[in-house]
Amino acid sequence: MSTAALVHQPDEILLGFATALRAAGVPVTQDRTRAYLDAVALVGIGDRTATRAAGRATLCATPEDLERHDRVFEEWFDRDNTTPTIRPRTERQQPTASLLPDEQSAAGGGPDEDDDPVRAAASATEVLRHRDVATMDPADRIRLAAMFSTLRVTLPTRPTARRTPHRRGDVDASRTLRASLRRMGEPAEIHRRRRATRPRRVVLLVDVSGSMSGYADALLRLAHRVVTAGPGVEVFSLGTRLTHLTRALKRRDPDRAIAAAGDVVPDWSGGTRLGETLKAFVDRHGRRGMARGAVVVIFSDGWERGDTALLAEQVDRLHRLAHKVVWVNPHRGKDGYAPVQQGIVAVLPHVDAFLAGHSLATFVDLLEEVRRA
Repeated sequence: MSTAALVHQPDEILLGFATALRAAGVPVTQDRTRAYLDAVALVGIGDRTATRAAGRATLCATPEDLERHDRVFEEWFDRDNTTPTIRPRTERQQPTASLLPDEQSAAGGGPDEDDDPVRAAASATEVLRHRDVATMDPADRIRLAAMFSTLRVTLPTRPTARRTPHRRGDVDASRTLRASLRRMGEPAEIHRRRRATRPRRVVLLVDVSGSMSGYADALLRLAHRVVTAGPGVEVFSLGTRLTHLTRALKRRDPDRAIAAAGDVVPDWSGGTRLGETLKAFVDRHGRRGMARGAVVVIFSDGWERGDTALLAEQVDRLHRLAHKVVWVNPHRGKDGYAPVQQGIVAVLPHVDAFLAGHSLATFVDLLEEVRRA
């Protein structure tokens, strides 16, 4: 391979770095990315120190963001070159929905992969499916982001009062009689009918506070997958305030959708007032019909800075309105976890299911729980 094939266009390098930084948990929005490109254009991409400083100044908002930025910067850019360049695509191949490796990945594996490349690829994918999202490095987060497209989403349905013709079900006396009269009273085919179904509404409430920052990107990718699966899905973020994210997440491209959500949410990695934000949701949207008969999924670790009695009261109100309330805690599936947080203790009597939500495998279990509803 020639040296020229290893170097990408500057804009492609910088945009790829911004995507990797977002996958690492930094809330990189479209405006920040645009400011980053403008800043690097001013200082020159050939100056490695200035390029790093431009990213820290435009893409980061908290001390945690700065730490992630520096780590991803070292992973993404070539350390042996003063000019930031990216490793060739063949070394950063993103996984596909299939477990079968492509020719490049099969040829570049170690001794075990040469012996059985299909088993090695399947094993690596399975390990990644069960990894805790918050513990992944930037490269694994990028691979995981590509795997969200493999999730199968089947939205729940509910029966309606209207009945429609069907080959099985109750006898439709009216249609059967009319068919017989058209045949001058001769016996006719027996028509049947059954109750029709329609999609049941699904509402996703995602905690975007500081304690959930390691899972925010994965949870929003999951929400995007559900939103694009069909009608009747609504998404809100919970933090110090309630924010409606459905319109932002309707974009087909997941990276663009998450960037749009980042532009909308004003309280990324802030505090947690679950009781107040849930009250705002029930008062403004739930009682007006959005939560009535819906499957409501709340993603939160239960760290509540406000009044836990208010939180319990609002979850109870939501439970009386909704068809089913599911609480998803990313710490639920970890060894040694016990539901001792005051917020979790307060809400457990008022939820129908308490699930884990720290890995792709647990997201599959959650989607099955929603489908069965």
